[in-house]
Amino acid sequence: MSKFFFNKLFRCLSIFLLFNSSISPARSSSALAAWSLNSNGVLELRTKSNSKLKAYFQKGGKNFGDRFWIDFPGELQTPRTIEGNGPIKEIRLGKPIKGKTRLVVEFSADNNNLKPLSWRLVGIDQNTWKIKLFSLPKNSFQTIGEGLVSKSRINLKANKKLIKPRKTNYEFLQLPDIERNKFYVVLDPGHGGPDPGAIGIGGVKEADVVLDVSKRVRNLLSKKGVNVRMTRNKEVDLDLPPRVSIANRTNADVFVSIHANASRGKRRDINGLETFYYTGWRGRLLAKKIQKQILKVSPGSPDRGVRQGRFFVIKNTRMPAVLVEIGFLTGRLDARRLEKSIHRERIAYAITKGILEYLSKAG
Repeated sequence: MSKFFFNKLFRCLSIFLLFNSSISPARSSSALAAWSLNSNGVLELRTKSNSKLKAYFQKGGKNFGDRFWIDFPGELQTPRTIEGNGPIKEIRLGKPIKGKTRLVVEFSADNNNLKPLSWRLVGIDQNTWKIKLFSLPKNSFQTIGEGLVSKSRINLKANKKLIKPRKTNYEFLQLPDIERNKFYVVLDPGHGGPDPGAIGIGGVKEADVVLDVSKRVRNLLSKKGVNVRMTRNKEVDLDLPPRVSIANRTNADVFVSIHANASRGKRRDINGLETFYYTGWRGRLLAKKIQKQILKVSPGSPDRGVRQGRFFVIKNTRMPAVLVEIGFLTGRLDARRLEKSIHRERIAYAITKGILEYLSKAG
């Protein structure tokens, strides 16, 4: 093989599939249903039945690392970029042309484990695919993915078996240890009772979602030896001044109000996470710690940032206080996640870690 031909092949290497079938209509939704790049270097995909995939490799340049991508029939609704770790710089999902979806894996510049000439994208069945991109010791980096690649008809028995694997998506957060029985935290689930808060896709209520998340945060904090008080434990009508009064009377170290967002006009393309503080470096530090962690468990959801706000509950409390917006119930991406118990558990875990990290540094 000539050097010229090899270099050309290496720059843009098309990987032929072992399953080859008809392309779905160009205007249909994306054929990509779920994907996972596992810590053993294997990329797994779930697609619509009988989809035709095309995969490519491109050698990196001065401004970007080596890149591998797959094109799928059907158009992606929400383009997004997901931060990588270890050998993965980032993963991008977009629509290069109308009627197509592209998943791009960009590798870190110092990754020397790639052997693209040996790659084969293998069709396991009509819906699932695998390709081994590199070999590293087990758990060298954290799995990145969206959705369940192995989709099956789940019954009650199967659900129990799935509990442990699902938790691996956020176990890497590892809750820090702090001095037990030293700190007081007040959690404030927004709205409640006759005030449902935002009403999202499918009628999901903000008051229900944030109460569930808050209870999970309370349980996790309690296990770490934190004294926790909730402004409400059930669906009751609670005005804003009593919420502040509870925190101030308790003389808490931290006040965290948990909410979910809604966009004007209920636009489904608006998603994202944000955390507000009123003033002071301590409030800002707490907000930054929580925002960083909730973004980790919500890949693809936009980072709307840490911002100052004049909300009553964070303006009138005497301790460092934040208001966390855990996603848009009216957004297509966020709403689909927030209605699921496993995602609310991830969000609770992330908020808990943010609080504990703050207490470990500020205490």
